[in-house]
Amino acid sequence: MTAAVPVRVLGGPTALLEYGGLTFLTDPTFDGPGDHPLGNGRVLTKTAPAGAAPADLGNIDVVLLSHDQHPDNLDRSGRALLADVPLTLTTRGGADRLGGTARGLAPWDSTVLPGPGGVDVTVTAVPALHGPEGCEPVIGEVVGFVLSGDGLPTVYVSGDNASLELVRQIAERFGPVDTAVLFAGAARTAALDGALLTLDSGQAAEAARILGARRIVPVHFDSWAHFTEGREELVAAFTAAGLLDRVQLS
Repeated sequence: MTAAVPVRVLGGPTALLEYGGLTFLTDPTFDGPGDHPLGNGRVLTKTAPAGAAPADLGNIDVVLLSHDQHPDNLDRSGRALLADVPLTLTTRGGADRLGGTARGLAPWDSTVLPGPGGVDVTVTAVPALHGPEGCEPVIGEVVGFVLSGDGLPTVYVSGDNASLELVRQIAERFGPVDTAVLFAGAARTAALDGALLTLDSGQAAEAARILGARRIVPVHFDSWAHFTEGREELVAAFTAAGLLDRVQLS
């Protein structure tokens, strides 16, 4: 059996992955609890601190940033961290806005990173839909990522995605996957009249089944007030699906 990819969940969408000798960080959010304005009088409220500070993480080789528009995926501290990271992979629009070391990828585009052990790591951007069909003009562009390499397990990082149809497309190209890092939490805001912006717990379990995931790491289900489902609902959904033994819950 392939050795498990080390994944350290830090709260919200932020997780540290060791893969192919490189260290990846997803959607960095390290600000303390409080309100984060979105404009037009709307705010997102963070309810708990991150599980670690950036200074405690050591060297980070790559940030995998699903999108830069929302503070629950990239907050002030996260933006400051990007200046010290050699490469940030994100959406094309996000790379234009961020500048610096940010590189934009369209869905299904790939980039190859040399691994220190001599094995290249391929990062493929995969599609994500941050809400119902047609939400892009309001929510904006979002991507997920697949990590792969010769002799390495396949890792899927969903980003903020609410579409099981896109998960099916990803599974057709890359499945079965070894590790699925699934953004869950059933996020809802008034921006889309309470529609799901991320997978709910039942959909996360179904996504894991579609992907044939050997290991499941739910993230983005705590630390923010707009998540409507948390650990209890995830445990219930994965138990009902017969997949709880595959789940890593921090």
